[in-house]
Amino acid sequence: AQQASTTSSTWQPAAEASTGREAKHSNPQLHLHTDDHHQTSCHRSLHPRYRHPLPPSPLPSFFNQILSIIMDHRPQAWGRPRDDVYGAYNASYMNPNGPNQATQAPIVTGTSVIAIKFNEGVVIAADNLASYGSLARFTDVKRLRKFADSTVVGFGGDVSDMQFLDRHLQSLDIEESYDLSTDQPPRLNAANLHKYLSKLMYKRRSDFDPLWNHLLVAGLDDAGKPFLAAADLLGTTFTSPSLATGFGSALAQPIMRRYVPDEEAAAKLTKEKATEVIKECMKVLFYRDARSLDSYSIAIVTKDGVDLKENEKLEKQSWKFAERIRGYGTQVV
Repeated sequence: AQQASTTSSTWQPAAEASTGREAKHSNPQLHLHTDDHHQTSCHRSLHPRYRHPLPPSPLPSFFNQILSIIMDHRPQAWGRPRDDVYGAYNASYMNPNGPNQATQAPIVTGTSVIAIKFNEGVVIAADNLASYGSLARFTDVKRLRKFADSTVVGFGGDVSDMQFLDRHLQSLDIEESYDLSTDQPPRLNAANLHKYLSKLMYKRRSDFDPLWNHLLVAGLDDAGKPFLAAADLLGTTFTSPSLATGFGSALAQPIMRRYVPDEEAAAKLTKEKATEVIKECMKVLFYRDARSLDSYSIAIVTKDGVDLKENEKLEKQSWKFAERIRGYGTQVV
């Protein structure tokens, strides 16, 4: 009898259940749904809280009261404080008529862009994947843009900023076509366009609103020679016989430098060999880069124009090299 009386005094929820429908917890904040779901003794008897009483909480009572006041787990309140404690939520910044805001934390991004010079032009390639964080979300995003039928711009980084730059380049191309007659050479060739884009990136960086992209510009310069240069979100520029952005700077660049370590080697490289090297690099990136895809776009820029193919597939893939890899998963050395 003494044990039974001790148990009834220790297990407070059970005692509440035995007193009828009027029993309430001492803290009303923990009973947000009592009036809706537990008005009858039938509901109380079916609720797991009263069928299987819980032992007393090891936390101090005042701490439980603080949690019950601050925390609100109702779905309509997720991600913001309680209205009854901190006041009504200010949603004015969500006004659709407000100013447009650009992200400062890229969410949907594209990975590597790679390019290599050869004796008559430049070959540039990028896969068609846009990743939502680590999720391979969009598999048909073309990241190579043709400009004035003489230049190709490859975009790595944030896709929304890429779309902004794409619209800006389209407007620039229209203005250029109106200003020039048909027999005049374009003023914005690859070299001039790269300088323009680098100034634009630097200006946005100086405004503390950078475009989160790493660009490769491939084409011909004023003298008709192959041109390849890069510009990043800080406006920093770089030129080389072979260039890569993203993970490609670590995986693809060493392969390309075997064939074009300097400008002299690039002047001797043929278009067929350059295309073969680029395809091999895209295959290596698909093997090693978790943010890459086996569908890619490739463009060849020469004095005859731009040959752009946007739905190429990797061929002759082989995963035999994985047999030599040890130390992952359940493999035993």
